Amino acid sequence: MVDILHRVGITATPDKVYEALTTVDGLAAWWTTDTTGSADDVLKFRFSDVGGFDMKVLDLRPDTRVRWEVVDGPQEWIGTTVTFDLTRDGEWTIVLFAHEGWREPVEFMNHCTTKWALFLMSLKSLVETGAGAPHPHDVRISNWH
Repeated sequence: MVDILHRVGITATPDKVYEALTTVDGLAAWWTTDTTGSADDVLKFRFSDVGGFDMKVLDLRPDTRVRWEVVDGPQEWIGTTVTFDLTRDGEWTIVLFAHEGWREPVEFMNHCTTKWALFLMSLKSLVETGAGAPHPHDVRISNWH
């Protein structure tokens, strides 16, 4: 198994970051504008013509942790988990991100690594400035978007 790991510092309180990770409106403002579902059950993220993902919410710890399991989407994602661990460090909230459980490091994983980094920067921008860059306003990096 292989994982995607990132670390991003956001100059905001953990509760502000947590809100952006646990509300449909917050998620739609940094990941994809086509976000629906229940922030404490199953979330549905759609990316126009390239498809999307359904995430079952596994763990919500206020201001500390958000964890999802991919229950529908591309085969490479099904059964993987996505975790955002939040810690406070002075004026910073540190987000330790993990997309864990990939069976093998296929080319799609390379693409997803780059896109996760871009979307984490969108999260940072949203929380710090009030404006993120969710799909379809994100940087397109290939024909996979």
